[in-house]
Amino acid sequence: MEHRKLGPSGLSVSLVGLGCNNFGGRIGVDETRAVVDQAIERGINFFDTADVYGNRGGSEDCLGQVLGARRKNIILATKFAMPMSDDGTRRGASRAYIMKACEASLKRLKTDWIDLYQVHQPDDTTPIAETLEALDDLVQQGKVRHIGCSNFSESQLDDAQDTATGNGWPGFVSCQDHYSLLARDIDETLMPAIGRRGLGLLPFFPLASGFLTGKYSRDNPPPAGTRMANMPAMAKRYLTDHNWDIVEGLAAFAKKHNRSLLELAFAWLAARPNVSSVIAGATHPDQIDQNAAAVGWSLSAADMIEIDRITSAV
Repeated sequence: MEHRKLGPSGLSVSLVGLGCNNFGGRIGVDETRAVVDQAIERGINFFDTADVYGNRGGSEDCLGQVLGARRKNIILATKFAMPMSDDGTRRGASRAYIMKACEASLKRLKTDWIDLYQVHQPDDTTPIAETLEALDDLVQQGKVRHIGCSNFSESQLDDAQDTATGNGWPGFVSCQDHYSLLARDIDETLMPAIGRRGLGLLPFFPLASGFLTGKYSRDNPPPAGTRMANMPAMAKRYLTDHNWDIVEGLAAFAKKHNRSLLELAFAWLAARPNVSSVIAGATHPDQIDQNAAAVGWSLSAADMIEIDRITSAV
């Protein structure tokens, strides 16, 4: 498994990361243990969760139970800011809430420190300076090693980094964002800022919620038990004629190279600028093996040009 530096942090993370959003929700402790065991076996050392995953706390609880002494051998990332209660009292990025959220995550994860603590979404009600000063205190206390952001716009990222620099606080080392062959919105906006700031990009939903696995067919309904079958709104969002044209073009490209669509999805992300680790979820050890093997394909410059042509097709 290839490892890359996470922006300016010095952390060395596996090119394929384990997204832990299924833990404590779609799968329980025993299934989580099997997935985690296989991830570590395949050289995956970057585990990404969030306090809200697994029905609010379940993912962190599961990880805390199954990691044990192996905690010290992995890079553990979690997030805060999304609602952890229905009454609106446990959410956001205020100093008071960050301190409580961090302690709660540490307890659930059964650890003394978080390697990468990420703001899960911007909080327009709290000045970014208040957020960053609180995170600096956590770093000074040794409870957090590095900080990152998720779902920030280019202007929000620039504001945060300038604020951190101006006050002598640590800035974000990474951005975690929705990015795939079917979701390239950040190419013209956030990507230039990430490159300019020297940050690491952590793409999530690399397989477009399963659309890029090759398991779906334009002429047939989604297979029973798949996300597209269980979530009609997601199917309506992804399974459009426009996307089918792109996916079929990508599948033909992959077949010409004796590769799968899934391999292409990972290989393309691995070849994009500033990508440190591709965050991929799993509910079964076999998926870990597929994801880990997929980044073994190195795309050429000509390949990338052809992929750009296919994904920009109208």
